Amino acid sequence: MITTAVIPIKQLVNAKQRLSGLLTSDERTRLFRAMVEDVLVAVEVCPLIDEILVVTSDDHVQEFASAFGASVMSEPENPGLIPAVTAAAKRLAEAPDSTLVFVPGDVPLITPDDLEVVLDGFGSSPAAEFTIVPASDLGGSNCVACSPPDCMEFGFGEDSFRRHLRLAETRGISPTVTRLPSIGLDVDTPGDLNELAQMLYESGQEKATFSYLVESGVLERVCPDLLRLEA
Repeated sequence: MITTAVIPIKQLVNAKQRLSGLLTSDERTRLFRAMVEDVLVAVEVCPLIDEILVVTSDDHVQEFASAFGASVMSEPENPGLIPAVTAAAKRLAEAPDSTLVFVPGDVPLITPDDLEVVLDGFGSSPAAEFTIVPASDLGGSNCVACSPPDCMEFGFGEDSFRRHLRLAETRGISPTVTRLPSIGLDVDTPGDLNELAQMLYESGQEKATFSYLVESGVLERVCPDLLRLEA
């Protein structure tokens, strides 16, 4: 069984537009790059993941991802998250005994242990399998695993968690739902960033995202109370 982590990254520049009222364009780019680095580190270290496939057409992302041993697949002609993951699933399904795990680039709290929880024993059944880790608010789908890779129609977007459950049902698949707070937090809004900063501080983990927040001065603007506590 070959398990491939699929990480779609459209681009680093102009990422996280919903943070534009809080961060400059350069700060958003650097923050997103740090988050992607944390995701790639976790995926690379996880013993249950054999390969990493980054879907992007951004030259900077390709160079960055290659440093983590990732293969790169160009975005399909029709852009978007659903086409990107669907194209990756189709490609991976060409190989026998393969499994796909989708991980977004903006869940920097993710750890190798989290991924092991999702993937332990996954893909061992001859029947199609689907596991989903919802966002903390049960709106989005922050991680999905598919065996075989193309067993599901993907429905990312608003309220995608419930949509994916319905799509699994239409395909006769009984989905497994795994709630993991670290994967459940994706960063889109100032409130998300505030929560992320606090969770990173409390976890004590060495994360590129936290280092960036501290060194850039963003943490002082977002969570000044944390620095006062540290002092």
